[in-house]
Amino acid sequence: MRIIPAIDIINGKCVRLTQGRFTDKKEYASDPLEMAKRFSDHGIQYLHLVDLDGARNGRITNHKTLERIAGGTDLTIDFGGGMSSDEDIRIAFESGARQITGGSIAFKDENTFLGWLERYGPDQLILGADARNGKIAVGGWQDTTEAELIPYIQKYVARGIRYAVCTDIAKDGMLEGPATDLYISILKAVKRTHPAEEEGFKLIASGGISNMEDVLAIAETGCEGVIIGKAIYENKIDLKELAKYISEG
Repeated sequence: MRIIPAIDIINGKCVRLTQGRFTDKKEYASDPLEMAKRFSDHGIQYLHLVDLDGARNGRITNHKTLERIAGGTDLTIDFGGGMSSDEDIRIAFESGARQITGGSIAFKDENTFLGWLERYGPDQLILGADARNGKIAVGGWQDTTEAELIPYIQKYVARGIRYAVCTDIAKDGMLEGPATDLYISILKAVKRTHPAEEEGFKLIASGGISNMEDVLAIAETGCEGVIIGKAIYENKIDLKELAKYISEG
């Protein structure tokens, strides 16, 4: 299972929110590049980089930070937050992103999102399917829709999506454990309705990770990757532990 640390950016600085609330923000590092280098120094190969300003603004905003991290490390970066136009995705890829996560755009403008899928291919596009009480949430998690999470993911798997990242928003930033039952349910549902696509479908878990036991529990669900944020910044998980897990994998 891939280990994917998260860096969330507001005003060019590394922060974490709790349950997506911009009013509940904590700054951890003024220079995201230095944090990214720490990850790379411990053998981590991947990074989940979120442009929170972009998520609020509805357009890519912190692409210069993406460019600095991509140029200053060898990390494979997936980037999201405010991706709403062909110009946004072009800038993100040109700034060094290897994958793009589309959340609000996939819900609000399906044609554009599917156009990106056709243009860039399923290995470069990630469906952002984050939920509150089982319903898709968009707009930097500020708006909860009436769309049911699992049918929403099934729909996009049928359209060719290979990667999806899912956060149970109630778990995010709480350090109280991940939504393992939810991830098991998603994977079972995809296998049941789309058996031909199930083997190639890669689910990435996010939210609630508090210790290495949680990481191992996520691995048991069958998720392809896990995003870890606050647990690293609050020293609940040591980077040396993650390095050991990666080396033994």
